[in-house]
Amino acid sequence: MILSMTGFGHARAEMSGKIIRVEVKSLNARSTEIRCKLPSIYRDREIDLRKKVIDALQRGKFDLVITLDGFSDEENSFINRDAFIKYYQELNSIRRELNIADGDILQSILRIPNVIGQNEGLAEDEEWEIVNSVIDEAIVNIKKFRQDEGRILAEDLLLRVSNIELYLKGIEPFEAQRLDRIKERLRKNMEEFAVKQQVDQNRYEQEILYYIEKLDINEEKVRLGQHCNYFREEMKGADEQKGRKLSFIAQEMGREINTIGAKANDSDVQQCVVMMKDELEKLKEQLSNIL
Repeated sequence: MILSMTGFGHARAEMSGKIIRVEVKSLNARSTEIRCKLPSIYRDREIDLRKKVIDALQRGKFDLVITLDGFSDEENSFINRDAFIKYYQELNSIRRELNIADGDILQSILRIPNVIGQNEGLAEDEEWEIVNSVIDEAIVNIKKFRQDEGRILAEDLLLRVSNIELYLKGIEPFEAQRLDRIKERLRKNMEEFAVKQQVDQNRYEQEILYYIEKLDINEEKVRLGQHCNYFREEMKGADEQKGRKLSFIAQEMGREINTIGAKANDSDVQQCVVMMKDELEKLKEQLSNIL
């Protein structure tokens, strides 16, 4: 099964007048990282949450957001009465002393640091169990999203591999003509050279055979075909994390295609090589999105 690294999942639940919402988003990334945005009452659970998401989703760049509707940090706030009275008395005394007109002293005092404080309350275990179940549901949903995206990616990957095989097969009609043209070019060059220099015919034929063997691409064609088959087999494997392994196979495919191009010495074969390279680049782009 192919899984995409890109996904989105959300879930919600109601509890004691609160609506708990959880969103999990993932993007493709070389390394695993996670950002959490949590209400303050859940901050003590952040480490556990990070581990939970990474264990479940394995690889990618994750955003975990938990929000509480019908509840905010303001409800967890309190006014420091002693500080408020002290500031009010001091400011009111200064106002009278300087004969300053009445103003909105109350709003000014509320903006002073430490006048409004936060209760240090944390969620009870019972509440956390509900939150945890909502997170589990969001993770199930993002996994389903990844599976759906993975099926689309798998179809495209198989198409690219089939196209590479098609262009590889397209080389065959040009091979015999390619070698004949190379032999003819070598023969003409040698005849021109032989006019001025005495040439050993046996040595000449040996050199021709050696050169033709160096230009033979049959071995590279066989290996490229094997890599394509191996790629398909790995796509069918049960392992969920197969993106890196498929990338390694694609690298080997690229080496064989490049070698065929280097040995081609033929414009028709080079055109097939260019098309194979184009399909391989499209395949690699899709592999960057696979888990």
